[in-house]
Amino acid sequence: MNTSLHLVCPACSTRNRIPASRLTDGPKCGKCSQPLFNGTPVNLTKPLFNRHINGNDIPVLVDFWAPWCGPCKMMGPAFHQAASLLEPNMRLIKVNTEEEQALGSQFGIQSIPTLMLFRRGKEIARQPGAMGAEQIVQWARQHGQGR
Repeated sequence: MNTSLHLVCPACSTRNRIPASRLTDGPKCGKCSQPLFNGTPVNLTKPLFNRHINGNDIPVLVDFWAPWCGPCKMMGPAFHQAASLLEPNMRLIKVNTEEEQALGSQFGIQSIPTLMLFRRGKEIARQPGAMGAEQIVQWARQHGQGR
């Protein structure tokens, strides 16, 4: 049985349906033709956040950070590296809590950086504090198993 997955395009936020068996074949958006995965985290603002969190059938890993935060700056390159290792089985998103304070409040973010893992719109795991790329990948895979 060939099941389909819904994936939200990081470029235009259109929801795409692709066969699960084609997830690793470099799928492109049906609307804008951009790759659905490019090995980099997607920077999101509140207007598109829910669309991405609820619209992807793969787990979504969110890094809540701020530009003035030293540990956030140190973890930034590691999170970027983790994106290239976790895609296409997971979408990685960054939320600047300085610019998107309402999202930080909505999810009760009390310290940054904080990683949150979502599956189909529901939080399944949370981890405050900076981590290296290998730690991020290991943590995300441990908590994001299954679809």
